[in-house]
Amino acid sequence: MTATAIQQNIAKVSARIESAAASCGRNADEITLLAVSKTRSALEIRTAAAAGLAQIGENYLQEALDKQAQLQDLKLCWHFIGPIQSNKTRPIAEHFDWVHSVDRLKIARRLSEQRPAHLPPLQICLQVNISDEASKSGVALADLAELAAGVASLERIRLRGLMAIPEPSGKVDEQRSAFAALQEALTVLPSSADTLSMGMSADLEAAIAEGSTMVRVGTDIFGPRA
Repeated sequence: MTATAIQQNIAKVSARIESAAASCGRNADEITLLAVSKTRSALEIRTAAAAGLAQIGENYLQEALDKQAQLQDLKLCWHFIGPIQSNKTRPIAEHFDWVHSVDRLKIARRLSEQRPAHLPPLQICLQVNISDEASKSGVALADLAELAAGVASLERIRLRGLMAIPEPSGKVDEQRSAFAALQEALTVLPSSADTLSMGMSADLEAAIAEGSTMVRVGTDIFGPRA
């Protein structure tokens, strides 16, 4: 995708966020736009950064590390948003600022132990399987409080909030119902937890209406993936 098209898309998504926030009496400044750049080139990320986006989300570790090496001249905040294997926790702890996809205490412990001392604490969101789908990662709502208590006690990470990828739906009321459940689940976390990572290209308006503080957008910024 051309640089001009990416810049225009970012402006459109930003306008959607502003409109969605205004429609429910929120300030758009409360909502972070996270550019999801899996399978995209370092050049496309550079273009997005030039248009004002500094929050970058990646799903695949090696691909992300390669792009980080090419973009180290930029001040970007890197979010890992994909599934986490135990043998991948060290490079994630060393090279990312946020992790959205923690759903097991074992993974959180490894991230805490492997976070370099010279870096600030790793910002963590717990992934919740909000639609109870067998094919999706995430902690069940019934087990969230126990996991949150364990994660909050770890030294080198900071529990910031929750993330979810609800079952896709074209119905706004179904979208909002899932996001409302995640917002309610945030109440079982410590009072310092302030982040709801929810909403993507197709449902960000519903997510914002239910309190999202971070929307993860890929397709509507970079175009459809090949």
